[in-house]
Amino acid sequence: MTFVIIPGLDGSDVHHWQSRWESEWLAPAVRIQPSSWSAPDLTDWSAAITRAVESSADDIVFITHSLGCHAIAHWLTQSPPPPRIRGAFLVAPPDPQGPTFPADLLPTFTSLPTRPLPVPALLITSTNDPYCTPTAAIRLAQSWSTPHIPLPDQGHLNTASNLDMWPTGRDLLTAFAAGMGFEADKF
Repeated sequence: MTFVIIPGLDGSDVHHWQSRWESEWLAPAVRIQPSSWSAPDLTDWSAAITRAVESSADDIVFITHSLGCHAIAHWLTQSPPPPRIRGAFLVAPPDPQGPTFPADLLPTFTSLPTRPLPVPALLITSTNDPYCTPTAAIRLAQSWSTPHIPLPDQGHLNTASNLDMWPTGRDLLTAFAAGMGFEADKF
């Protein structure tokens, strides 16, 4: 199995749990490489996801954070994904309709339709995320037809949240992968 990591705006710095997982836990992981990290363009990000998928012949599980959740939701619903796309682990999506969403910086992400995802997914949010209220998180989970786990008071689940290796997230990803038939010692 290959994990494809899709960070949010500006990528994930070296202290972010996604980067830590990639370098210390999920060594064969693949990170998307769009050219528009700081001024995200959905077409560029979708092409980067396609390149990452094409770089692996294995089954794939996406590990997304923030804006990356919307990028993969869009990518998955544009056409039927290959059968080897097994799931999406979605963490802390921002609310594109919320007052803290930087619409001027992210115009291609502001009016994405939300549709049921065609693969198993799990949405993890925080009850005090400054970019997504609990109500908006529930709306996204319902729109994507995915189970939702709200964690208490974890902020945006990013570097500023001081999560280090984020053991709770590791446990959730391990359980999610096990539900798809993958064993933790296999990744």
